[in-house]
Amino acid sequence: MIQPVILSGGSGTRLWPLSREQMPKQFLRLTGEQSLLQQTLTRLEGLTTLPPMLIGHHSHRFLMAEQLREVQQKGQIVLEPAGRNTAPAIACAALLARQSGEDPLLLVLPADHVIGDALAFTDSVQRAEPLAEQGYLVTFGVVPTHPETGYGYIACGNALGAGHHLEAFIEKPALERAKALLEQGDTLWNSGMFLLRASRYLAELERLQPDMLAACQEAVARAQRDLDFLRLDEQAFQRCSSESIDYAVMEHCSQAAVVPLDAQWSDIGSFDALMATHTPDTVGNVATGDGVLSDTQRSLVVANHRLVATLGVEDLIVVETSDSVLVAHRDKAQGVKQLVAALTQAGRSEPHTSPQVHRPWGSFQAMNSGERYQVKHITVRPGARLSLQRHHHRAEHWVVVSGTAKVTLDERTFLVSENQSTYIPIGALHRLENPGKIPLELIEVQSGSYLGEDDIERLDDVYARHSDE
Repeated sequence: MIQPVILSGGSGTRLWPLSREQMPKQFLRLTGEQSLLQQTLTRLEGLTTLPPMLIGHHSHRFLMAEQLREVQQKGQIVLEPAGRNTAPAIACAALLARQSGEDPLLLVLPADHVIGDALAFTDSVQRAEPLAEQGYLVTFGVVPTHPETGYGYIACGNALGAGHHLEAFIEKPALERAKALLEQGDTLWNSGMFLLRASRYLAELERLQPDMLAACQEAVARAQRDLDFLRLDEQAFQRCSSESIDYAVMEHCSQAAVVPLDAQWSDIGSFDALMATHTPDTVGNVATGDGVLSDTQRSLVVANHRLVATLGVEDLIVVETSDSVLVAHRDKAQGVKQLVAALTQAGRSEPHTSPQVHRPWGSFQAMNSGERYQVKHITVRPGARLSLQRHHHRAEHWVVVSGTAKVTLDERTFLVSENQSTYIPIGALHRLENPGKIPLELIEVQSGSYLGEDDIERLDDVYARHSDE
């Protein structure tokens, strides 16, 4: 039986300002109505598998749970206390998969990839199964379509079943080297997807990385259940070195194999890659949202909140969000990661915080702010409720735009309907709930001396959160 393992811990900084630390690209709807994570989950429908196991950072736990719920899937969500790359994450997945006494094949998939041909993906996995059953650690190599400098490559050895012996990994090449590899014909792009027997991976890890395995074993043994999540032990997991499965295991394993994948794959690792997932106009432009492009060629315009117009330009990337605008030449797109690092070093919050902040009960988005005031748009899912809380430095006015709010204010509980409002004084005990069957939308106006999200004293919370979550 196949156990899907969805690695959902990436940060996607090359797609800033769309992708942020609080809302990385796997949770974004970049290529359709579903997020990249949801596309990864629904892609499994062509296979016979166990319920998926999602592994991601603890700060994204409610995002993972909500996106699972939206596609009507159930699965285990495993929380990492810190990022330690793919080798430890897969080790913990293998240990958890073996707790029931079974020894499944782990289908390891990054949560942030796009695959245009789901049938071809299913076919490659099924062709890889016999090799994994024989004890090979199988990775999937994407059939290259052009000389790409943003991907690593895999050199194929002798034929082996439906694939090849894995000869070597090749680091991201310069352009001339990439052209030579394409002409060579026996190299594939490194997809970061794997099919391997849980026990075989653990055996190789014990041989090659015994300290890492010991730390993972302790992290799993001391893991704690938190609502619907499983938290790996923080102290043990942080003892793991941060290493990819390629470096930690695959490069040193004599039974490593690669199976070709020709399924319109992309890791959406750059804005050029994002452009390639859309059909351009006659002069090579791609525009999403409210973009008007005049005398413009070979450019990407992403307009999320307002009109973005271009005139007399070419080969540009223009990305607009509610709090940031990126303008870059396409030739410099790979430098976005360095730009984000510089912004972080300068103490800017934009690389980390997302304009729309997701919570287990819904979301909120800042609309305007100034000295001693802030305006937010709040959405509460049907049946959801916020914590019973109080603020020590701010008062709040709530105006219901649609739906019905159930409000607890000190000793009173009452309903607030559309076009009605209520006032929450400083220090008042209060709770907001949505008792209806449609989303509750309201405008919140905060006023006071301090408006930070950590000015929350929670007295009761069904989600067991800290004060600033």
